[in-house]
Amino acid sequence: HTQKIVDSCLNQDCVEDLRVYLTRDSQAALDKATGAKARCCELIHAQIDVEPIPYNCGHFTVDVTYFYRITGDINTSGLRTCALCGLAVFNKRVVLCGGTGGAKSFSSKQKKVSCDSILHCNTPEAIVEVVDPMILAARVLEDCDHPRCACCTPDVPSAILDCFGEELVFTGECKRLFVTIGQFSTIR
Repeated sequence: HTQKIVDSCLNQDCVEDLRVYLTRDSQAALDKATGAKARCCELIHAQIDVEPIPYNCGHFTVDVTYFYRITGDINTSGLRTCALCGLAVFNKRVVLCGGTGGAKSFSSKQKKVSCDSILHCNTPEAIVEVVDPMILAARVLEDCDHPRCACCTPDVPSAILDCFGEELVFTGECKRLFVTIGQFSTIR
């Protein structure tokens, strides 16, 4: 059984006004700051979900949720700066052809037979290759009227939250940081 590539897409995304959920200390400093500058964007994890498209045999949606660590500096009074650290989340959906959607695969390694395994239509494996994105812009908004501020809090796995070493602030802040990033990826 080969791991063939049936379909792929090369993406060059410019994600504008991506909200950054800062750590508790970073948020406290930003609320008192005169400005902030994002310096680095590191991809922590890409969560991938593949689902068949109803009534379109052989095509699948690939939903990718990217989790980024944003670091930078917060300008406080005078020339003093302090470190900034936070989480940004970006969701992307692509539709790819996964070959023959009606094909069923069986393997000699599959020993246990169940009704689920007999009736299950196999979904293809999706692979996402991404380089760390670059920061293109950053801005701080007060008393946020930004359309993205009204959206709900993202569902962040606990393993991602553990990467920050302290609690992230999702609500109740006076100022919010938004970044624009450029990202190159291949989804196959």
